[in-house]
Amino acid sequence: MITPHAHSNYSLLKGTIPIEELISFAVKEGSKSVVLTDDNGMYGILQFAKLAQQQNIKPILGSLIDDPNNPNESALFLAKNNNGYSQLCRLITTRKLKEDFKLHQYINDIPNDLFVITNSIELLRKLNFSKSLKENLFVELIITNKLKRKTRELYNFAKENNLLITASHPAYFLNKEDYLLHKTVTAIRLNKTLNSLTEDDLVDEEFYLKSTNELNEIWKKVPEALKNAEIIAEECNVELDFGTHKYPLFDLPENETSYSFLWKIAFHGLEKRYQPITDEAVKRLQEELEIINEMGFTDYFLIVWDIIREAKNRGMMHIGRGSAANSLVSYVLGFTEVDPIKHNFYFARFLNKGRLSPPDIDLDFSWKERDEIIKYIFDKYSYDKVAMISTTVTFRARSAFRETAKVFGISESEVSEYSKFIPWTSAKNLGNLAAKFPESRKLNFENEPWKSIIKIASQLAGFPRHLSIHPSGIVISDKSITNYVALEFAKNKGLGLIVTQPDMYPIEDFGLIKIDILSQRSIGVFKDTMNILNKDYISKDAKIIDIKDYL
Repeated sequence: MITPHAHSNYSLLKGTIPIEELISFAVKEGSKSVVLTDDNGMYGILQFAKLAQQQNIKPILGSLIDDPNNPNESALFLAKNNNGYSQLCRLITTRKLKEDFKLHQYINDIPNDLFVITNSIELLRKLNFSKSLKENLFVELIITNKLKRKTRELYNFAKENNLLITASHPAYFLNKEDYLLHKTVTAIRLNKTLNSLTEDDLVDEEFYLKSTNELNEIWKKVPEALKNAEIIAEECNVELDFGTHKYPLFDLPENETSYSFLWKIAFHGLEKRYQPITDEAVKRLQEELEIINEMGFTDYFLIVWDIIREAKNRGMMHIGRGSAANSLVSYVLGFTEVDPIKHNFYFARFLNKGRLSPPDIDLDFSWKERDEIIKYIFDKYSYDKVAMISTTVTFRARSAFRETAKVFGISESEVSEYSKFIPWTSAKNLGNLAAKFPESRKLNFENEPWKSIIKIASQLAGFPRHLSIHPSGIVISDKSITNYVALEFAKNKGLGLIVTQPDMYPIEDFGLIKIDILSQRSIGVFKDTMNILNKDYISKDAKIIDIKDYL
């Protein structure tokens, strides 16, 4: 059995196959495994792996990686096991962050936990065919009308150099009819019009998801290649663990456990917050602590407490907000300033045993001091274990319409004239704007090219456009971040900000700790105001404002 290696819509305008559709296709085909190999990235790999495992289908995790200085040199990398998955995360990170990355040099020293599959003659000629490399290297053969000559050349090269061959079939779009969608996203990515695209810009028209029967029929005359494809699929066995937290362990005092230390500091905080201490407060604190510990979030609370403690030591104003205000533990540890008992706030709204996602504690700092506390987090927990989280910017109605119309050759002025009547809604609604939204009643998209533009633009609903940096999210890991996810520069590479390729939702699903460190200008203004009052308007003897009262 041969499975197409798919390029999903998470490939950032290179593939157009939604991950859900890819899994549905595999289920329909009765496939035991399904392969995802997005270009130079693993943006959607966690969603893909989780969904495949839920459907009892083995996810084969990989990536198509090219040489940044020579795009004609590229190779598929497939992880054999969990160690290979981590190696792949590190490989992609290196490819994204280092301008002097040389693909052939990496392959020559390839770890045994990765398969390498390539159809690049240029790349193959640069490799040193050591014994260990030959065991993990396969020459990729693809059969389409346009690639017959290249495939024959690759086959001959493999035989001359005693290399293994494998049957393969890339899939960049779901159905044959979706080729126009592929052309559209390619034109958007390259900032071209459809008419200006060259053959080199586009993938083969045959690169859609073909059924197992279709592929077996194509490859029946090369049984060796089919057999090797099956061997590769059998030997790729990555099982990502979505059921455990991957939190760093808090640096504890001697003879303390995480739970015992959290108890001590929580009850110390209770003594400060409540005088006298009531039975109600003690009982509630005990109940909250037990739930926090039972759900495995003890070290999470200690890490947040450590950040707050450091901020106070540095004289930084801060405030916690959101559902954390429902927690007495958050209140006594200084995360929040609202008494949940006095205001009858329910802890279950913040955290309960039926909740699947981790607690969400948002910490606001002055816009002048946020970077300082972030630097403390990086310094404290190690730069290889901390990263900023990305946010995936996706197409909505207006952006999908604008980008699609531009690649169809519509002028900027005409696009802008229509766009102002399109509301901020999902691109799925583009087909019936006039019926749904009063402001769109003047729009008439019944004639060409508008009819085709709207049809294609609506298919871009939810498609990732590019990565940006999350406004507040920081991830802290128990091991090097690249054990779990790949990293890259945020959109503006010149700023030097490095982010995770997956965004906050799969990061949390995978059990990594996310803390939101937000910037709020009003906190800085308030602090500056008090400092000015103390300095210029209140004598030392009559000083009535102490900023420490607000920390």
